[in-house]
Amino acid sequence: MAISQEISYRLERMILDGGLAPEQKIPSERQLAERLRVSRSVIREALHELQGRGVIETRHGKGSFVSTMVPGSADLREQGPLMHLFEGHPRTLYDLLEVREQLEGQAAFLAAQRATSIDRHRIAKAFRALEETDPISNARPDHGFHLAIVEASHNPILVHVLNSLKNMMLMTVQASVANLNPRAEMRKKIVLQHRQLYEAVISGKPASAQKVAMAHVRFVSKAMRDMEKEGSTLIRIPVEQEGQDSQRGTHD
Repeated sequence: MAISQEISYRLERMILDGGLAPEQKIPSERQLAERLRVSRSVIREALHELQGRGVIETRHGKGSFVSTMVPGSADLREQGPLMHLFEGHPRTLYDLLEVREQLEGQAAFLAAQRATSIDRHRIAKAFRALEETDPISNARPDHGFHLAIVEASHNPILVHVLNSLKNMMLMTVQASVANLNPRAEMRKKIVLQHRQLYEAVISGKPASAQKVAMAHVRFVSKAMRDMEKEGSTLIRIPVEQEGQDSQRGTHD
């Protein structure tokens, strides 16, 4: 790896770890060169690389700033800066699963309280689609099932936040499907968790729905962490490729 690529990777880690926040001004080339102990030309090259990927943006006369990671009105199918960080930094998968655990847990709680007859019909339809799809490649139906529950929460802010992260969340589902579903024991547990979530929401049990939703995402996260600890390399499928795979199946 070239030195400039190493530096761009380290800067990305600073962004992911919160050392550099969205919209924050990047330190000057001289300051970064001193801090990272490399030449200013290396810093310039690294910043140029990050700018090309949309991770930072340069404002005329003001300097370079960390980009907004999740613009509110972006085309959700775009390869935004967060998507690039997801692909380049393994830890981001678990950061996303932490977000899913909290938000989907709350969504399940509200859906169990607020779902209308139409919502319950949509959730049931999404659950049937999930059950009828090959579990080895069912990422999109899996995602669709969770999304139907989110929409039944009738909290527009929660729906908007999760929709703005749609592709990011889908990638966590793809990772779960690709790595866990081929293992019969894991697959059985995930199928059971989905059924428990479905039944808790449909029967209007908020506390149970929240508990099951959060436990499901925690299970997925721990299972993949354990795989990595055992020496396995996780399979990561970019969203655009999964569209082709969805002809064979779909989500977590």
